[in-house]
Amino acid sequence: MESKNHSELCFPQLANLSCKKSMFESSEDVLNALLSLTCVLTVLLNLLVSVAISHFRQLHTPTNLLLLSLAVSDVLVGLLVWPGQIYIRTSCWAFGDIACVCYQFASYIVVSASVGNMVLISVDRYIAICSPLHYNVKVTVNTIQLCVCLCWLLLSLYCSVLLRDHLAHPEKCRSCYGECVVHLNVSDGIINMVAIFILPLSIIVTLYTRVFMVAVSQARAMRSHVTCNKVQNSVPLGAKKSELKAARTLGVLVLVFLVCFCPFYISSLVGDISFSTSAHYVVYLYNFNSCVNPLIYALFYPWFRRAVKHIVTLRILQPGSSGAKLV
Repeated sequence: MESKNHSELCFPQLANLSCKKSMFESSEDVLNALLSLTCVLTVLLNLLVSVAISHFRQLHTPTNLLLLSLAVSDVLVGLLVWPGQIYIRTSCWAFGDIACVCYQFASYIVVSASVGNMVLISVDRYIAICSPLHYNVKVTVNTIQLCVCLCWLLLSLYCSVLLRDHLAHPEKCRSCYGECVVHLNVSDGIINMVAIFILPLSIIVTLYTRVFMVAVSQARAMRSHVTCNKVQNSVPLGAKKSELKAARTLGVLVLVFLVCFCPFYISSLVGDISFSTSAHYVVYLYNFNSCVNPLIYALFYPWFRRAVKHIVTLRILQPGSSGAKLV
């Protein structure tokens, strides 16, 4: 077997054990600039969401705590997943097997947490619209805090089991030196697709279908001036208009989530998504969801725009600013 040209190797001293530089895409200035900009925007926009909900007492509602958890996972996507993907796409991995498996493990947790938060948001909206009279009793700040903590903990345990072989044997993250990928076997890949895509998707679609039907039923009842007692299989008219608007907004959030995530999992059914050119764009779309979420808040939530004004003008540094009226 002919030895590889040393100038083409990531680690020339390792000869045939090293990956070829040619297996990594060449630098494309425009694309790299766009990806870097997206990375920065993902961090900044989600930090604004995190600071706004954390700082202003009026925003300490159960639903907003779920949005805070989602924003935290999105910030971590911008700080960790995006830079890592850009680096892996354009360069040889030079930080060793242990750093590689730690990066991949953290990435799996962060992205899985985004999915878990979407499911919790769907459940929250379902209860708010379909059982408005019981919402304040069933869904409290303490309950949501517990659910969020359990979500992150259980998903961390799930990722530990899913990547057990890679965590025990970090060298499995490479087929040659300079590579950093996770190759799941067929059974683990199917389990991951069911656990992180098919099952959450089924729950989200089922709940939002019910929410949509109930919201339409209520709207028709209100337009027809039908009393609550005459409306069957619909939400009581006690559900606030703001709750319906929140459900619609979060429905858009979930729809964008599905648009970004579906191509990734469809591609994973077709074949290896590690290094092919088209597969990189599927992964970018997968992560782009984290940048879009706060833009949806800006478009649909007046409180977010008011909070941003307080933050960028540094009014949050003034005494008593946490009690500002935003809603």
